[in-house]
Amino acid sequence: MSGHQVLDHVDQYLKLGREYECSDIHLPTAFPPAWRRLGQLTPIWDDHPPLTAQDTERLARSFLGAGEWERLQEKGDVDFAYANDHGRYRASVVKQRLGLDMVFRVINTKIRTMAEIGLPLEHIIPLTRYQNGLILVTGSVGSGKSTTLASLIDFINTDREDHILTLEDPIEYVFESKGCHVNQREVHTHTESFGKALRGALREDPDVIMVGEMRNLETIQLALTAAETGHLVLCTLHTGNAPRTLDRVLDVFPTDQREQIRVMVSESLRGILSQQLVPRLDGGGRCLALELLVNTPAVANCIREGKTFMLPGVMQTGKNVGMITMDESLRILYIKGLISRDEAFYRSEDKHQMREFFDS
Repeated sequence: MSGHQVLDHVDQYLKLGREYECSDIHLPTAFPPAWRRLGQLTPIWDDHPPLTAQDTERLARSFLGAGEWERLQEKGDVDFAYANDHGRYRASVVKQRLGLDMVFRVINTKIRTMAEIGLPLEHIIPLTRYQNGLILVTGSVGSGKSTTLASLIDFINTDREDHILTLEDPIEYVFESKGCHVNQREVHTHTESFGKALRGALREDPDVIMVGEMRNLETIQLALTAAETGHLVLCTLHTGNAPRTLDRVLDVFPTDQREQIRVMVSESLRGILSQQLVPRLDGGGRCLALELLVNTPAVANCIREGKTFMLPGVMQTGKNVGMITMDESLRILYIKGLISRDEAFYRSEDKHQMREFFDS
């Protein structure tokens, strides 16, 4: 096949993406078809001309249902879970100045276990066994949050005999009920918003609730209430580390409520996993750099007093419960020869300390 011809259907690009183990496929107007492999975004074919507005419209129509097409015309963007014979994808189509842009996140239907991902089991399993409280999985886009969350839910599904409810936008991994009874609801398809779904969730007597994303005040408030009233709640946030995550949660609230919320969070938080996927030195994929905060009396104290800036220090003394900062995790990967010095430095929080570590 020459690199110059625009394919007839989106599925043909997606099939290629799966064959070459990509995480995302991009079909943008005025740019050649591209894919993200091992974190790098590159054109699929070097000699492919940019897609025209007509090309992208034809490709969008090849896979959008009537309802989605209408929503795109009305709102200017649409994102949903798309499935074909080869698998499932998180599809996003947006209108922009030049035409349509489409991006597909490839969802690996096989749920990876916590051990496969490389999570520290002895410290994470205890978090999943709480009857109530809040577990947050954080990191930037494409840092593997969904994969980690799915592995936690999958473990709970085999380890406990409870009712698990997931609220997602869109549903990514499909869970079969094992020890637990699992219900999955998709925002926009089965319910209007995360807030509405969460309010409904509390009436469905779940033991474990997974909220795809804490997007706004309402969702954060409801998640905290659920965590306080006897549910184990697992959520994701787009923040880089534990102190920033807590600031983000607390800053959403009006000033007069902050003190009360700090007390709530200090009591209901179980742990925060913050992660990055770092390119390996040998070019063979990426490895996980993980920060883990476990709520201890010292941590709860920092949260209550609004002193989140003191958490890195507290985490350094909490190694016995598995606490580790992002910088420490990066240093370990560097010492093991898995990642480059540049990557470790560039991704570190405290550049001054990291420079001292390299110079020592």
